[in-house]
Amino acid sequence: MALEAPRTAALLWLATVVLVTLNLRPFLTAVGPLGQTIQASTGMDLSALAWLTLLPMALMGAGAWAAPAALRRLGARACVAGALLLVALGCLLRLGGASAAVLLASAALCGAGVALVQGVLPGLIKRRSPGGVAQMMGVYSAALMGGGALGAQLSPLALQWGLGWQAALAMWAAPVLPALALAWRTLREPSPAAPAAATAPAQDGTGWLLHRPRTWLLMACFGLVNGGYASVVAWLAPYYQTLGWSAARSGLLVAVLSVAQAAAALTLPALAARRLDRRAWIGFTLACQAIGFALLAWWPGAAPQATAIVLGVGLGGCFALNMVVALDHLPHPAQAGALNALMQGGGFILAAMAPWVVARLHQATGGFRAGWLAQLAAVLAVGVLTTRLAPAHYARVMRAPA
Repeated sequence: MALEAPRTAALLWLATVVLVTLNLRPFLTAVGPLGQTIQASTGMDLSALAWLTLLPMALMGAGAWAAPAALRRLGARACVAGALLLVALGCLLRLGGASAAVLLASAALCGAGVALVQGVLPGLIKRRSPGGVAQMMGVYSAALMGGGALGAQLSPLALQWGLGWQAALAMWAAPVLPALALAWRTLREPSPAAPAAATAPAQDGTGWLLHRPRTWLLMACFGLVNGGYASVVAWLAPYYQTLGWSAARSGLLVAVLSVAQAAAALTLPALAARRLDRRAWIGFTLACQAIGFALLAWWPGAAPQATAIVLGVGLGGCFALNMVVALDHLPHPAQAGALNALMQGGGFILAAMAPWVVARLHQATGGFRAGWLAQLAAVLAVGVLTTRLAPAHYARVMRAPA
């Protein structure tokens, strides 16, 4: 019986990470497949529709910077519970989403909630799963992408089944409730590693990290890669709808991409855990992204499902590995969590601009090819930056002030 409590606690923690994280993407991925319907009902053009992705991702960035301070002041339980309530309220607001203003307000609420969770959970994972950070970050990332798959596939199906598009977007408030209940139970006590906080370095905040060039390098890599994800979430379904696909069929394509993301996010960090140097695996994911964006730009009809799988492996695997690499840079969980939050903060603000850029390029050129090529260029830039992520230099580049 002595072993039962730790095992139960570990399973509850795993379930909490999965269930909470599943709720962080459906509100985002549900919009693209319903884009034409939303435009017809609200009169939004492509640039305005891009704001439904741009705004929450920008808030994910800005909110992630506040997450370490919120965690210190409020504690993990209050942070995660409050964030989930914001996501639920944002989804419910979409029941009245007959106007662009209401939809934007709902996106803002959801984005703010997601920002807080994403800023808090990686540090908690490093603290509560010190022996399996890469594996747990893989689970976290896979659940994130899996939630995206559910949003992309089930919302257009709900529209087919007779729900209005507002209800098809608002229904994602429902799965937040069990996640909230489980998080409230699991996070009610200090983590097992909490006593170590007394010996933590003084620099648990973010100020000194902003003076490290490596922090900005991590932001750039994370932002450029997630700009590709944001662009795909916003425009992959509308792109194929311009080629004659239905909302449900194009939503299925986004779901296939998201499932491939989840599979890669779950497996690649575990494979990469054998060595601290993750650069070879990151290079593999960047190659997959380059192939995927090239296929979208020049041969979209050649093998759409295979293109979605290859692109999904690249995006999902790279996201998870970037999260792990950020946590690798610092040994103390509070500092590593703060660096991860900063990376996400700056990265998501950068990524938020990508869907808008693709929309503007569409307006300028009359198609999506220029946008996909812009994402291909971003992938190549990340490939160059990634060569600098040598683990032997982590201690030197992130040395804290005395």
